[in-house]
Amino acid sequence: MVAIILVNWKNYDDTKDCLHSLYQSIHTSFSIIVVDNESQETPVAKLKKSFPQITVLPQKTNLGFTGANNIGIKYGLTLGAEYIMLLNNDTTVPKNFIDPLLMTLHSSPQIAAVQPKIMFHEYPDTIWNAGGIYYPYNAATKTIGYNKLDAKKYNESRYVDWITGCCILLKSEIITEVGLLNEHFFAYYEDVDWSLRIRKLGYRLAYNPTLPILHKVGASSKNKNKTDEGFLSPFVHFLNIRNHIFMARLHIKGIHVINAHIYLLLKIIIYGVYFMLKGRRKKLNMSFKGYLEGYSTQL
Repeated sequence: MVAIILVNWKNYDDTKDCLHSLYQSIHTSFSIIVVDNESQETPVAKLKKSFPQITVLPQKTNLGFTGANNIGIKYGLTLGAEYIMLLNNDTTVPKNFIDPLLMTLHSSPQIAAVQPKIMFHEYPDTIWNAGGIYYPYNAATKTIGYNKLDAKKYNESRYVDWITGCCILLKSEIITEVGLLNEHFFAYYEDVDWSLRIRKLGYRLAYNPTLPILHKVGASSKNKNKTDEGFLSPFVHFLNIRNHIFMARLHIKGIHVINAHIYLLLKIIIYGVYFMLKGRRKKLNMSFKGYLEGYSTQL
């Protein structure tokens, strides 16, 4: 059985769309768990009425991506699920999309987790994520194929350095071994951290492009209307800066430590100059706050 975990945060319309696509696409045994951050009673009741099969776990506060998914993961494990899938609630999926992912996991005991090809919802011929690359000499990360038109080279299964939390399917036994998501991250870079922890145990991460899914990018982090600070929330920049430092502190060792922290210093300088030129004071302040908390927080 596959336990599929969606995290909702005041975005019930996208969650409904995602659930509709799931129930139209899956024939394997599955259970859907919706963890509802800052839960709102009336929309939850409507959601349950439309999808009586789902389990909703309401939370009084916003536990972030990590805290909410950890609640869902623990619940899924109590159900005896052999596999756990984290799936963003702002995605839609094609028919039988889980089947090739399960085939990948079945193909080798060394494969711990797998992701599909993920396309932009508004531009379904353009890639959002085709797996991740990690550079251990400076803690930089790269998303394969980001914002590129789909092409033959993105249609080959392969091993990757890290998998996005937007859609990741894992063997439950791996979670028992590696542990849950690190809740210090709240959101952003937690998937890189999890991936690296899994790989340190000797397992591999895979990318299977057979049945791509669609992602409404930024549904929970972007403002619908442009403000003086742009579309993206200043809090997102805080998390991006802080969590990148968290990830480097946790995973960079030896001679590469100096390279990584020079790289992170250059990153905050570039962000700072850009925000000053744009007059985005909140983003400037939040970015520097993230930089300071990245080093001062005890992990």
